[in-house]
Amino acid sequence: MPKYSIVVPLHNEQENVTELYDRLKAVMETTGAPFELVLVDDGSRDQTFVLLREIAAVDSRVTIVKLRRNFGQTSALAAGFDHARGEYIIAMDGDLQHDPADIPMFLEKIAEGYDIVSGWRKRRIDNLWLRRIPSRCANWLMARLSGVNIHDFGTTFKAYRREILENVPLYGELHRFIPALASWQGASICEVPIRNNNRERGNSHYGLSRTFRVFFDLITIRFLLRYLSRPLHFFGTIGAASMLGGAAIGFYLIADKVLHRTDMMSQHGPLMIFTAVLIIAGVQLLALGLLGDMQVRHYHEPAHRAPYAVQRVLRAQSEERTISE
Repeated sequence: MPKYSIVVPLHNEQENVTELYDRLKAVMETTGAPFELVLVDDGSRDQTFVLLREIAAVDSRVTIVKLRRNFGQTSALAAGFDHARGEYIIAMDGDLQHDPADIPMFLEKIAEGYDIVSGWRKRRIDNLWLRRIPSRCANWLMARLSGVNIHDFGTTFKAYRREILENVPLYGELHRFIPALASWQGASICEVPIRNNNRERGNSHYGLSRTFRVFFDLITIRFLLRYLSRPLHFFGTIGAASMLGGAAIGFYLIADKVLHRTDMMSQHGPLMIFTAVLIIAGVQLLALGLLGDMQVRHYHEPAHRAPYAVQRVLRAQSEERTISE
């Protein structure tokens, strides 16, 4: 069994696949430990899978996972993690902006006993206004909301102990929040500075639409970290406040009616409607919280639906398998 697994998601990276493999192999062979490369083809439409299949044919340490379509980086990483067999797993991008020569730094920190080692692009070389400043603001916000004091949530370049990943659900854009989710379970985390290289070949797959997905996932993370095991505390607090507000206004209206014989419909019609909405909304939120508490018991059940569909897995000394979902 390999000690280290290098997981790399790839999407239309035919220009980088061969060089990436050569550099990864050269670095990992210097460690003297058994390793494997788990390369995930995330629905590429170019020659990426053809090149990966040729690599797997000549190197028994390479496992190729081909997804049926482009599921996105988080799902591709989840597929790679599920098929990795190493005690320690290193994840990185496949566009060579992450330098394989930095891997030994991650291995050193993992050997010191850390559960997660996160890369930190300390000196970024990309566009100041479009990438660096927004990224710095986003990382600051993520650190505050998640309670994990690291500088760079956005990079995929991280090393993990296997048992940490087994307890972290991955979907949406949650791969960048693995340290936050793992910290909730008591994982120890550190950072190492990594080189930030320019993409030399191929096209970037990052766009503005990802920013919105990350923002919504950040809200999800905040909720999961604080209220995963007690959703009633979240919905119940808001619901109780809404009901108390509605009740207070209702008592005022009743007192005004009794003491001053006020015509409620003509004088306070909109306020009566608002009172009813507050009370009904409060009851609904309390009910939602109770339903959430009832579902918490199922959170740790082992059965779950994977956020990807595998078409083929190529592994050494085994025939190519076709998996139908």
